[in-house]
Amino acid sequence: MTVNYLAFAIPAFFIFVFIEFKIAQHQKKAKIFKYESTVANFSVGIAERLLNLFIAASFYQVYDWLYAHYAIFDISTKWYVWILLLLATDFVWYWYHRLGHEINFLWAAHIVHHQSEEFNLSAAARITTIQAIFRNVFWCALPLLGFHPNMIISILLAHGAYSFFTHTQLIGKLGWLENILITPSLHGVHHASDEKYLDKNYGDVFVFWDKLFGTFQAEEETPKYGLTHPIKSYSFLWQHFHYYLEIGEAYRRANGFKAKWDAVFGSPALMDQNIRPILEERYYQNKLQHDYQNKLQHEAKPKPRFKIYLNIQLIMVVAMLTGTTMFYESLTVVHKVAILIFVLVTLINIGALLEQRKWIYYLECFRLILVFGYFFYSFNIIELLIFPVVGLIILERNFSLNSLYKKHLFSYKSNTINT
Repeated sequence: MTVNYLAFAIPAFFIFVFIEFKIAQHQKKAKIFKYESTVANFSVGIAERLLNLFIAASFYQVYDWLYAHYAIFDISTKWYVWILLLLATDFVWYWYHRLGHEINFLWAAHIVHHQSEEFNLSAAARITTIQAIFRNVFWCALPLLGFHPNMIISILLAHGAYSFFTHTQLIGKLGWLENILITPSLHGVHHASDEKYLDKNYGDVFVFWDKLFGTFQAEEETPKYGLTHPIKSYSFLWQHFHYYLEIGEAYRRANGFKAKWDAVFGSPALMDQNIRPILEERYYQNKLQHDYQNKLQHEAKPKPRFKIYLNIQLIMVVAMLTGTTMFYESLTVVHKVAILIFVLVTLINIGALLEQRKWIYYLECFRLILVFGYFFYSFNIIELLIFPVVGLIILERNFSLNSLYKKHLFSYKSNTINT
């Protein structure tokens, strides 16, 4: 059985986040963590890691094919080439990252990374699969130059590991290193929504590129983290797709080729800020924000059983992600797809729970039916799926499971959201 040892990076990530949280508590800085935001951060990262399993091998094959057929130079694999490759990787990252802030359809994928208003290690997980695909397309420049694919993959792993540790407020300025490396202080500036900090510090490891291309900014005032126009949502779906909807609406409203081109390829700074409130009203996000914020003001802490239930779901999908990563090559296509669907539905479920959506009960029923369907299919008795479906209907009719669910598993006792 083939074992992918990269799976151990998943529990390691959570261990580091836990250590950061305990240090923050010790330093009286626990406010840099917020339960709902941290769970939302985890959800985005879990989805990306799982979906990436289906496409990661494809990118290595693309790198290998480009290297074998179109490499411009025959670059050796001597030790000093690793340094050159690290610099080249960070240079490509700089331009991928900068364009991700300057072009609407790229920003739609990258905006998710900037949504968290809490800057901590959990925010590093906010990478979407679409963003990962765009990023890997840019990195195709490396095999084209002539760097060996095995070297590229190794450097990308180290590159990603370094950037993880720059997402923290617990490490202050690092003296002379601030002039060489992207430190937590400098990357915190990049995550800030303050006007003087916008569109600064695109580098991932080195500050050279920002200084060379005029996008460097040292931390001065304490940053305010998040988007300039916060979405105020923990919905897994809304966080991923709201900006694509904004682009679509802007494109629909645009008159003429240039205006339509700008809607897709123009600068996010030119996006009509009246579009998002309209979409929030259309998809009930505006009412959600108002009602949920009122709840948080009057009842600061969710019921313990709500958090227990939500945490169990989170632990379950993390365990599934770790196991799937470890034994991915040994799983059948049916198993892979079943796990993918179940985890994605659960992540949507977690977001809906955080937002107290009333339709969550029906999603729970759908997820339960999916589980029954998977096991019945595995034992070749899929026709028996009708029995648990009928059973759920009978139980609902006789015991009002919907009401019981909301009573015991919703965070707050009254005024649940009607969307």
